Amino acid sequence: MNKLVTSSGPGTVLIVEDEPKLAALLQDYLQAAGFGTEIVGDGRGVLDAIRQRPPALVLLDLMLPGRDGVSLCRELRSFSRVPVIMVTARVEEVERLIGLEAGADDYVCKPYRPREVVARVQAQLRRQAWLQAATHPANGPAAEPAAPELFIDEAALRARWQGEALDLTPAEFRLLRHLARTPGRVFSRDQLLDVLHEDGRAVTDRAVDSHVRNLRRKLEAARPDSDPIRSVYGVGYAWEGGAGG
Repeated sequence: MNKLVTSSGPGTVLIVEDEPKLAALLQDYLQAAGFGTEIVGDGRGVLDAIRQRPPALVLLDLMLPGRDGVSLCRELRSFSRVPVIMVTARVEEVERLIGLEAGADDYVCKPYRPREVVARVQAQLRRQAWLQAATHPANGPAAEPAAPELFIDEAALRARWQGEALDLTPAEFRLLRHLARTPGRVFSRDQLLDVLHEDGRAVTDRAVDSHVRNLRRKLEAARPDSDPIRSVYGVGYAWEGGAGG
């Protein structure tokens, strides 16, 4: 498939997909959401396309002719922090973790709903905007690059969600702080396990599930019907709190 460049929108999404029908379907939904799109169907043309016309986000298929998505993502991370959502038919946990460890920000498995992919794209771009605002604030440095509706006081080890104080254990506070620093990013259980206990005590990855469950309960108590923590089956969790009203 040759590259296809279309009219620009609030940001251009580079669709790296060798199946023409899938690429065209994603293009239709993304354009309907207001995005510009470019399609690359061969792994050998991806990095040049990104260097020549840096996109707002990359939808990267794992299995490509010419070069695979994991090696592309690893090289891309050597010169760019553009958000990457990896798209694949491989559903095994090890493949998901390989993709995330290569530098992907999120993971979508085929078959997928195009609207879900668009929602993931929007979430990643919101996250990017939050990070830029936290790094380059208009009115002085930001204390914590967290979602707007979440306030974290590092010094006092306190947090508020939707204006309500959260009664958190130290482990829950560290878990929330770590997730919220990069909204939309999916963290594996092993990655979250490293931040739970500062004393290095031996715990299993299921302890992460237990802490997330307790944290969700406290967030819901502060704001009923809210669930800002997204579960990614077989991988881990991501903070999506910025989407709340």
